[in-house]
Amino acid sequence: MSTENYSIVTIGDFVGRELGVSNWVVVDQARINAFAECTGDKQWIHVDEERAKRESPFGGTIAHGYLTLSLLGGLAIEIGIVPKDASAGLNYGLDKVRFMTPVKAGARVRSRMTLVSAESKGGGRILIKIMNELQIDGEDKPALIAETLAMLVA
Repeated sequence: MSTENYSIVTIGDFVGRELGVSNWVVVDQARINAFAECTGDKQWIHVDEERAKRESPFGGTIAHGYLTLSLLGGLAIEIGIVPKDASAGLNYGLDKVRFMTPVKAGARVRSRMTLVSAESKGGGRILIKIMNELQIDGEDKPALIAETLAMLVA
């Protein structure tokens, strides 16, 4: 599907349509460790590779759920959910998030994004809802599904 004409003016025409699929991103142990360092969430299942190999039901370390969720922002920019004629796109919140499948260290993920709604809020602002499916390369179930909200400013 082409989003060639996707803009502040035409955004309503795109409701219910897929906006795009991102490139694959590797969620390696270095990224997991950096996230643990930033957030203070150093639970062994994320950062202790030897223990995770021995004790984890996943056979190794896994990414934090919130790390996988945080990837959506950059992937949304890559896909282009903020139209070129918007001056800004701001995170507004989440309506629903479900973590479906753990992301093992070294796995590749990508996001498939669909525009669910676009509601004018006046003053050149449009509240959009995006359905995100973070897919894991080689897995049947996604890592997560999330309804994210963004405020676009004309």
